[in-house]
Amino acid sequence: MKRVNKCGGVLNQMMESQEVWFVYIVRCSDGSLYTGITKDVEGRLKRHNAGTASRYTRSRLPVTVEYHEEQPNHSMALKRELAIKALSRQMKEKLLQSDQNGREESSQN
Repeated sequence: MKRVNKCGGVLNQMMESQEVWFVYIVRCSDGSLYTGITKDVEGRLKRHNAGTASRYTRSRLPVTVEYHEEQPNHSMALKRELAIKALSRQMKEKLLQSDQNGREESSQN
């Protein structure tokens, strides 16, 4: 049995809280949406398109990143991923659209 002292546990929590994670949505070639988390969106996209990132996207290549948002740690990223996965298709499309509008507005400034 592995024991972790209190200091190590606190240190691990502090390190995790400093890690930046992303929740992302990709659109597959069949139009379906896939939601996941990663620390490296660009690298994850490459793995998806190489067919090594997920079983779901492997047969629906190529995929393109439609949305991503930063989360402060792994735990929050997992919670947000679950929340997005629970949305209806219509609500996910609205999320993608609102993100697109935000990008267009910020690029015009």
